[in-house]
Amino acid sequence: MKIALDVMGGDFAPQNPIGGVKLALEELPAITKLFLVGKPDVIEQELKRQDISSPKIEIVPASQVVEMSDNGLAAVRKKKDSSISIAVDLVKDGKAEAVVSAGHTGAAVTASLIKLRTLTHIERPAIASIMPSLTTQWILIDAGANPDSEPQHLVQNAIMGSAFARHVLGRENPTIGLMSNGTEEEKGNALCKETGKLLRHTPGLNFIGNVEGHDLWEAPPDVVVCDGFTGNIILKSAEALAHVIFSMVKSEIHSSVRTKIGGLLAKPAFKRVHKKTNPDETGGMPLLGLNGITIISHGSASPLAMKNAIRQACESIQHQINPHIEAAATAHSIALHARSQ
Repeated sequence: MKIALDVMGGDFAPQNPIGGVKLALEELPAITKLFLVGKPDVIEQELKRQDISSPKIEIVPASQVVEMSDNGLAAVRKKKDSSISIAVDLVKDGKAEAVVSAGHTGAAVTASLIKLRTLTHIERPAIASIMPSLTTQWILIDAGANPDSEPQHLVQNAIMGSAFARHVLGRENPTIGLMSNGTEEEKGNALCKETGKLLRHTPGLNFIGNVEGHDLWEAPPDVVVCDGFTGNIILKSAEALAHVIFSMVKSEIHSSVRTKIGGLLAKPAFKRVHKKTNPDETGGMPLLGLNGITIISHGSASPLAMKNAIRQACESIQHQINPHIEAAATAHSIALHARSQ
């Protein structure tokens, strides 16, 4: 497996991406090549500092960096030699099978869309995030690629999310819910109501109707569909809330000797819960719907998160999710055409 890594992307680049490389080389033997894309002198210095050396590493020069303050589309157009653009080019040219970046999400989405193009019958790519709950893992799609979406885009999100749940999470007949402010059909904004009508008449999807906030964390469907604006708010709010709750619990545990003793006894349970809710354990989110594989990690990604983002890339290659998505989207298009005749 050949992975291109945007070494200059993220709040803690290049140290954390390269720290992730070190862990990946130790734990992911399926990797045959890691293309480290960025400024060669910076990469070489960081590799030396972390004492990393491997014949699997190849440095690919890129003279520019997309900053978090840049506009995504403008950055891709003006910074043609940026690390994210060159990394995506490696996938486009067939030298790498996937690209991983913790940098500017808008730039990663734009570069991937422009250079890789979408699969047949998919108009826009969408970010799929694997989320925790009290009962099971579920998929949030779109988690931030498209803030403004049309109903047909959300139907395509459902098709992609269903294929991902079936072939990656192993769900035989994935249930699909539409994010809304109530379970009743008449609830929701105009986008939600129109999307619900389309989903109820889309063959091949196990659509169960609207879901609301508490459903996500108690008994969610396998796939929750929404626009990227809503999805990104859900994702970031969930991550922040989990962090705050653990901080509050930690503060209360240290408030007295009795609670400290109780905390020590419960420490293994706290660790297990933390692992389930820690976004670093997932590492990255696949950008589905493209003629290639792009994995997006969060800007503050730790070395552990970067390693797991690279692992996500390897798993996406292994599961060959793109042909499954394309087949499902094609079947949906044929059914729509037959219905219109």
